[in-house]
Amino acid sequence: MTTAGLPPTPQDARRTDAEVVAAKLISIEAYRALLQGEERVSDWLLVDQAMIDTFADATRDHQFIHVDPERARAETPFGGTIAHGFLTLSLLSTLAFDALPGVVGTTMGINYGFDKVRFLNTVRSGARVRGRFRLVGLTERAVSLQSAWDASIEIEGAVKPALSAHWITLAILEPPQT
Repeated sequence: MTTAGLPPTPQDARRTDAEVVAAKLISIEAYRALLQGEERVSDWLLVDQAMIDTFADATRDHQFIHVDPERARAETPFGGTIAHGFLTLSLLSTLAFDALPGVVGTTMGINYGFDKVRFLNTVRSGARVRGRFRLVGLTERAVSLQSAWDASIEIEGAVKPALSAHWITLAILEPPQT
């Protein structure tokens, strides 16, 4: 717990994340039932200039279309700065954390890769996005669950999504008890 009046520490955030994950755990049987089922949708997430600037610093991609609002407004058709495509793609993790359950008995989740990613629309600074996920493939192994997701990130008020992807994840299972 945090001390009254002080901001949360990274340990507090990890503890909170662990509590959120624990509350959303489902059985492997319930997880199997998600296959080819309804889409799971995350809450909306604001993509603001601070997020874009932080990503630019982390990736050293300071192209003006991302970090210079006045120049981007004057010299681009976007009316201001836009998020990096890879920033938008990376948001799949946090949007999935919000929308998807975990499976009882897993110890961690790992990105395995993408079979396809398409950037379809720009995300302007100040826009809100959310993720849509549909489980389309599941491979069960002794030590892992490999899940294939049709995923998209939609932009609030836009007809066309920011991106669509076929995303593969691994859930590592606890070792069998002997």
